[in-house]
Amino acid sequence: MKHLYFAGELSCADLSTLTNKSVPLTTRMLNELISEGTVVEKGYALSTGGRRPQMYSLKPDLKYVVSVAMDQLITRIALLDMQNNYVGDVSRIELPLTGNADALEELGRHLSDFIKQAKVPKEHIIGVGIGMPGFVDVVKGINHSFLPSGNDSIVSYLERVVALPVLIDNDSSLVALAEHKLGAAKDKQNVMVLSIGWGIGLGMVLNGALFRGHNGFAGEFSHIPIFTNNKMCSCGKSGCLETETSLVVVAERAVKGLQEGRVSMLQGLTLDDMEATANAIMEAALKGDRFAIELFSETAYNIGRGVATLIHLLNPELIVLSGRGSLAGRLWMAPIQQAINEHCIPKIAEDTKIRISSFGYQAEIIGAAALVMEHYDTLTLVKSKPAGSHQVA
Repeated sequence: MKHLYFAGELSCADLSTLTNKSVPLTTRMLNELISEGTVVEKGYALSTGGRRPQMYSLKPDLKYVVSVAMDQLITRIALLDMQNNYVGDVSRIELPLTGNADALEELGRHLSDFIKQAKVPKEHIIGVGIGMPGFVDVVKGINHSFLPSGNDSIVSYLERVVALPVLIDNDSSLVALAEHKLGAAKDKQNVMVLSIGWGIGLGMVLNGALFRGHNGFAGEFSHIPIFTNNKMCSCGKSGCLETETSLVVVAERAVKGLQEGRVSMLQGLTLDDMEATANAIMEAALKGDRFAIELFSETAYNIGRGVATLIHLLNPELIVLSGRGSLAGRLWMAPIQQAINEHCIPKIAEDTKIRISSFGYQAEIIGAAALVMEHYDTLTLVKSKPAGSHQVA
């Protein structure tokens, strides 16, 4: 089930190799799953010179995953099928996390309402995957930065509320998981996935696996102290990469520039609605607005300075630009490459490629679903136990 979910389509021989089972046993298992309506035949693979193998995939409406993508301001909740198609509308909620003591309770209420209104039976939902910013301890099921849970854990609280298995992880890690398992970094060994948003997140794929560090907190790219700008960062330090590169900075510079008389198609921007402002600037830049392009060029160059550090340390084969900000597309590429050219030793950087994610703003939602499917076998066992007899972290 997991192999078919992540691959999309596989042959019997592929499954035999991946599961380390004999071809006859794999064939028998496939026939049983087809008769159950779990697996469907997808036709024959393209010819490579020999006999074309029959391909198999999961039935899309076999099971579903509730996927939650959170940032500091907005939470999105979606229901995805086994081929990562959206089922129904994505619920968009304004849920500020900073200083919000009731954030966990609010999240639980919105999740419960979403599941009740879903157009599929609850017993067909495998579980809930949640990506969130902050220092997330996936073992204890807590977040040291947001969503205070007291003596409880976020996982335990939400499982009681929704009566489904719940898994949580850092948002940048889930963006990297999506790219590694299903996107631009698939089948790559050493990849840095940048999630461009209200900060600059980093997920690292090293030696073909997601790297989390000793306590699971690796990848705080936003807080590398690069600048001597005396600007206070959200982490409480000054001069962090985030202070010159986030979409918040882009929005602030845009509003200030317009107030100072810069000529632009952008009008009426406000910092009261940061999401709308960021989207408007990206749209204007893609339409060729010189002021908007200038804003992104400066920001991208500064991101490139940070990327140069990553290249020197980790020598990745690929840098993937993902997340909300990646919707600006090719506008990021040239300034980042310029910074790499200026700040990297050429020999180290010469084979590192930069790619824009095709997932864009959906990467975290897809990653949260992938998190659930990575633990599919464990969650299936958990759901078979009486309610309240488990804790998933």
